[in-house]
Amino acid sequence: MEIMYLLIPLSVILVFLIGVVFWWSLRNGQFDDLEGPGYRILMDDDQAGGEMTAAKPQDGRRGSAAANE
Repeated sequence: MEIMYLLIPLSVILVFLIGVVFWWSLRNGQFDDLEGPGYRILMDDDQAGGEMTAAKPQDGRRGSAAANE
């Protein structure tokens, strides 16, 4: 029964802290746009990928063996 004197105040403090963190996240816009980042990945431009294809070896070999010759 003595443990209840410790657990009840600790649980009240924990609920209060969780409420403060949730309130802070609402005020700072953490939940403003839940779907936007998912669509942003799908609608990304593919123009940046052209730069990476130019760095590949033209003869089709891969790895450091092609670079050493």
